[in-house]
Amino acid sequence: MSWRIRIDGSDVEFVAQPGHSVLDAALAAGIELPYSCRKGVCGNCLGRVLDGPVTGGLGTGCEGARDGELLLCRTQALGDLLIAPRSWRRSEPDARVVLDAQVLSNRRAAEDVSVLQLRFAAGVRARFAAGQYLEVLLPDGRRRAFSMANAPHDNDGVLLHVRHVPGGEFTSRVVPALQRGDRLRVELAHGDFRLREDDDRPLLFVAGGTGFAPIKSILDDMLRRGVQRDITLYWGARNPGGLYAADAVARWQRRRPQLRFVPVISEPVDAAQWDGRRGLVHEALRQDLESAARFDVYACGAPAMVRAVRGVVLERGLPAERFFSDSFVSGADDAAA
Repeated sequence: MSWRIRIDGSDVEFVAQPGHSVLDAALAAGIELPYSCRKGVCGNCLGRVLDGPVTGGLGTGCEGARDGELLLCRTQALGDLLIAPRSWRRSEPDARVVLDAQVLSNRRAAEDVSVLQLRFAAGVRARFAAGQYLEVLLPDGRRRAFSMANAPHDNDGVLLHVRHVPGGEFTSRVVPALQRGDRLRVELAHGDFRLREDDDRPLLFVAGGTGFAPIKSILDDMLRRGVQRDITLYWGARNPGGLYAADAVARWQRRRPQLRFVPVISEPVDAAQWDGRRGLVHEALRQDLESAARFDVYACGAPAMVRAVRGVVLERGLPAERFFSDSFVSGADDAAA
């Protein structure tokens, strides 16, 4: 038994098998709905079911729901459905691929962050949008998700910023031991965290820890293409070492002196080590931001940080549809990064 799912206001229809979520059924049919974590946390896949029986659909991400929306990554059809996602688009048939990648370099950028450079086979290039993520396919069938920090034009490989999760089998045991020439199998591209280019509003980016990675991809791509929009970047970390890519920020500011960068650390450190902003990054944002109404806001990091930033910008007047996020959600023993 399978169920037909139709998107309201269109002739798009796809099939869902029992036990599959509405989101997974759409993706399998080449229909891209907004999504990120696929675990019911980030809230990006919120949409309405206008007609038909369902089960599930609730999760922590539902705190941003409106008009009876459900998490489509957690919603399963029990019959034919009519749905109204916040947005949708057709994906290209060969947009997602599985590739073998070889470790080119593995550098410890901070106490708990590795920068992993992977290269594909000679002549192989992958298509992805700035801000998207890949999944590392482990031999036992498990997957680990990591945002790509390189821009789409630099696509003969990928650059990953990997946070070491205490006790995490992959991030804290496998990744530190990877050496040049070692191989990983990856699937890309995933996610809907990408720049919306239908206007020229100022951009406000907020990163927590390795949430900097997809924002780096977006900003590198913007500057290469000459996209002219005002940019403000807040980056929160536990300590100064967690701001591990100061060279990238300095490069952006050389090219765009008007780019505003606000680094924030949350742990107490000696004044000789840090004379900048202190506290949680969303609190710094609250202190600085009188109104968010003119911005498009992009936030990436731990779910709690993303929810806190969302709360700040919405209370400062940002329309909910102009908040875009990517939450790094823990798996069984590792976190996406």
